Amino acid sequence: MTASRRTPVEIREERNPFQQGFSLATLPWWAIILVATALILTYLTLASPPYRETFAFLSAGVVVTLRITLFAYTTAMVVGLIAGLARTSKNVVLYTISTLYVEMVRGVPLIVLMLYVAFVLVPAFVAGVQAIGNLALRFNIVTGLASSMASMSIRQINLEMRAIIALAFGYGAYEAEVFRAGIQSIGRGQVEAARSLGMTYYQAMRLVILPQAVRRVLPPLGNDFIALLKDSSLATVLAVNELTQLGRLRRASTFRVFETFNVVTFLYLAMTLVLSVLVRGLERRMRIEE
Repeated sequence: MTASRRTPVEIREERNPFQQGFSLATLPWWAIILVATALILTYLTLASPPYRETFAFLSAGVVVTLRITLFAYTTAMVVGLIAGLARTSKNVVLYTISTLYVEMVRGVPLIVLMLYVAFVLVPAFVAGVQAIGNLALRFNIVTGLASSMASMSIRQINLEMRAIIALAFGYGAYEAEVFRAGIQSIGRGQVEAARSLGMTYYQAMRLVILPQAVRRVLPPLGNDFIALLKDSSLATVLAVNELTQLGRLRRASTFRVFETFNVVTFLYLAMTLVLSVLVRGLERRMRIEE
């Protein structure tokens, strides 16, 4: 016996909570608590001088945090895409280098990686550029560029830039795995079909595989963007004046620990919740379009 099909009206009535009866257990209490907390902190920011002064002091840190996040994530996407393509390549050299990069970076704590990049890799890079510049000057090769390279100073790469490089270097390894999984989720039959139409491997990857893979990995990429926003607080170990560092300075200068870290927490939470809503909307749209 086949079940009768329900009409759209019956489905709407079934989903209507007022038709089924109201229950306190069905309310999203976590969202209600978050909204209530946000309203309380907003009121305190507007009405309480300590909160208002703290918010004004920390607002510059929000700008720096967002700038670090955007630049680091954009670079990490490029690094991750290149490494992800290399991880799926049949070229032994490319596969080995990309796998070594991914495994090494993912095996080191991000805060250690940030210190290593800032105080080991960046100075080594500057020393290498200076050596190349001096060598070029000795043989009179492109003297203008060589002179600039030879006179390059470690001070030209400030601590904020080093934090961006470290975060991009670290998250690039995670994005490489995301892209690798997305590429490998596409059936090999599509590659073979593209090759049968006369496309080269790179044309098939660029025109057939990557558009589908990127579409599938957009939600995890969005989640990694949120994670990178939170991990940007690690730049405080380099004394970069982002949100967490300014919170520490505010606490040290005023001894208002409660107000300072309430505002810091609220600002981080506000940014991550907004981004979470956008990511969930993206995931919902992707499911509908599929």
